[in-house]
Amino acid sequence: MKKLHSILLLATLAISSCGNNGSHKPLMGGVSDTYATTRSSNDSQVGNQKTTGAPTDNAPQQTEGMEIPAPLNNVPEQLLKRTGYTASYNCNTLIPNWVAWCLTAGHTEGDVKRPRKAFAEDEEVNAPRADDWDYYNSGFDRGHLCPAADNKWNEKAMLESFLFTNICPQNHNLNCGDWSELENACRKWAKRYGCIYIVSGPILYKTKHKTIGKHKVTVPEAFFKVVLRMGEQPCAIGFIYKNQAGNRPKGDYVNTVDEVERITGIDFFHTLPDELENSIEATASLNDWEM
Repeated sequence: MKKLHSILLLATLAISSCGNNGSHKPLMGGVSDTYATTRSSNDSQVGNQKTTGAPTDNAPQQTEGMEIPAPLNNVPEQLLKRTGYTASYNCNTLIPNWVAWCLTAGHTEGDVKRPRKAFAEDEEVNAPRADDWDYYNSGFDRGHLCPAADNKWNEKAMLESFLFTNICPQNHNLNCGDWSELENACRKWAKRYGCIYIVSGPILYKTKHKTIGKHKVTVPEAFFKVVLRMGEQPCAIGFIYKNQAGNRPKGDYVNTVDEVERITGIDFFHTLPDELENSIEATASLNDWEM
């Protein structure tokens, strides 16, 4: 995908397009042109290519902001910078457009335990917003995009992973099965390669979507995850999972990053040099990761 122009970094958190108009627009297609892309003003470093020391002593150097996708076109977007991840929140669907984070080897370990009853409304986003009651008796899990287990290195990071702006309605079997297996694989890759960049989010195939709860939280038809590693042999891989029960090997879900971009309309890893981006996003193989 051709690169988008430079990222808009200094925008206000309060966005007029995020008022409650009663509609739930899909991420791809059919979105009104009146909705402006908005970037959060509290995230002035998002998208900057700034080399920085990793947060832990045993992790390699990483490039700050490499995991942040390009601004979305004609989709409501409020950036929420957290301790362990950045979320792009959609005020129409009441779920994230995407969640991105850099997972280092050091961040795969820690003493912070998963708290009980930690799911919470995100008061940084305007009402209406998702809450626990929306999920009760809905038939769907409160599915993390950035997993709690990727945030056990820091207590604040762990608590922030339970904000509903990092959560989507997810099939229970998927959440506890194949999706969890991919999360475990990412932690294994972070340990092996020192640092990986991850973006995960919902896929909205249809123009009308199932919703849950009083606030009508959108239920995705599928989920994506794209993963990038740098170093001597840069490599990227994508995955697409339907939001339904299943028990299949990871290889059945593999897609190129280019294909995930085509389906979602999101431009991933756009700060890479063009030649490198085009090369690693056009192919995908588990053999490049699990050798």
